[in-house]
Amino acid sequence: MGASGLMGTALLSGLHKSGIAVTAFSRKRHSDRPGVGHWNPEAGLIEVERLRGDAVVNLAGSNLGDGRWTDARKRSFWSSRVESTALLCRTLAALDDPPRVLINASGAGYYGDRGEEAVYEDSPPGSGFLAELCQAWEAATAPAAAAGIRVVKLRFGVVLTPRGGALAKMLVPFRLGLGARLGGGQQRMPWIALADAVGAVAFALRNSELSGPVNAVAPESVSNAQFTDVLAGVLGRGTFVPVPGIALRAMFGGEMAREMLLTGANVRPRKLEESGYRFEYPRLQDALDAMLGRG
Repeated sequence: MGASGLMGTALLSGLHKSGIAVTAFSRKRHSDRPGVGHWNPEAGLIEVERLRGDAVVNLAGSNLGDGRWTDARKRSFWSSRVESTALLCRTLAALDDPPRVLINASGAGYYGDRGEEAVYEDSPPGSGFLAELCQAWEAATAPAAAAGIRVVKLRFGVVLTPRGGALAKMLVPFRLGLGARLGGGQQRMPWIALADAVGAVAFALRNSELSGPVNAVAPESVSNAQFTDVLAGVLGRGTFVPVPGIALRAMFGGEMAREMLLTGANVRPRKLEESGYRFEYPRLQDALDAMLGRG
């Protein structure tokens, strides 16, 4: 689930190269294509027989950053995450021979706005729309866990890749020397390179001791101001004047600007590190150098 997204595409490629048989689920019917299953969460439909296997990875969820958070889009965020996960987990729990493990996406937005406070997997949730969305998303996995499936809930930070997502949107203004800090710039920005986001999924699939919430973020925590300076430096450009919060609220709406751009949390990947995961890109400088051709 979520196989057509940036992370899903990269994960599928890696699994295929490793010789692992994979079934990708699509909302479009591909009955004549091997290795492709059909599901329609809104209609409550899923090809049950295609779910049989050792593991399931669910990365489904509509993009939070594509446009203002209208009521309709917020309902889409909810249905594409919470309701689709609930359908999947009810279906898995009813199987005679369920998979051993479910890797389910979640987000660092679970923690809300926490300032400089270091937050770990056992830290309490925050408040706001994103925090409530993540809480409900994770709670929807309960039927799978009750059926004895090992459930890993990966709380991803901003996944960085120049091929799409947040970083791709930043590149044009930054290359023009118009990159700028957002608001005061002190808000924390949990991040993870795409290679490590995929690596964390693969690691969680293999590591039978890993379960429950897992922070999928890089060890180096940075503020928005630090991220801005590093990205501008990698591109050999200066930075523009900071974008004031009032301008961001006018552009994106108050709720979206506040929760995605002007606040954040100092999220720490304690469970991944203690379990022995080796980050390919633990430092932002190294990650951006490699992604943007200076590694």
